[in-house]
Amino acid sequence: MSVGGVERRQRWVDATGRLLALLGIAFIVAYTVWVLVPDLPTSIVVAFNAIFVTTWVLFLVDAVMRIVLTPRGARWRYAWRHPIELLSVVFPVFRALRVVSLLGYLPVLQRRTTEAVRARFILSAIIYATVYVFFISLAVLQVERDAPGANITSFGEAIWWAVVTLATVGYGDTYPVTVPGRMWAAFLMAGGVAIVGVASATVISVLNERLSGLRSEHPHRRGVAAEREGLAAGDDVAERDASDDPGPERAGR
Repeated sequence: MSVGGVERRQRWVDATGRLLALLGIAFIVAYTVWVLVPDLPTSIVVAFNAIFVTTWVLFLVDAVMRIVLTPRGARWRYAWRHPIELLSVVFPVFRALRVVSLLGYLPVLQRRTTEAVRARFILSAIIYATVYVFFISLAVLQVERDAPGANITSFGEAIWWAVVTLATVGYGDTYPVTVPGRMWAAFLMAGGVAIVGVASATVISVLNERLSGLRSEHPHRRGVAAEREGLAAGDDVAERDASDDPGPERAGR
């Protein structure tokens, strides 16, 4: 792999990361208001559409530039390892998820200590899951609420359906009836497997780390205790020897 190509791509990522993160946040806010408030003034709708188009164009340019700046022999591998960058061009939900990854370029989240890395990973996982569920709920509400026979007609019902589906409970009281709604449901179910898996792995990792810490502390504590017992035993022997020693005066007698 060409080192120069990787460096050029990294310079591009560093130069555009913060801008795309801020623009992505604007996209999430605009899309949320657009779905939850159907009767918006025309001027606001036009402004939101400008944000949508601008975000799509810049994310498309960014995805193309990252692949172009990747050395030829590694482009397919890069695309395979960074699917959110490509899917964000097609599906808005992945555009929202990509914002989470781009937040790492903000200065406040760039500390390199062990605690900061662990906290950033856990925080990122929680934000990923929250944004994923929230955005799919919005997308399903958008396509379902005016459909004939729809039972997801409010944001509360959409969130309830998303959480129940993600938790694999499946009450069946709410469900999508349109083809786009069922497509989003398939995305939610596929992402739910990843979310539950990451959550389980994170909990297990933290527990293993705590247990390893306790195991490493026990030998040290036992060593300290043995050392103290040895010192105490040595003091007792010394006292007994001192009491048994007749000393020069007793020896003279």
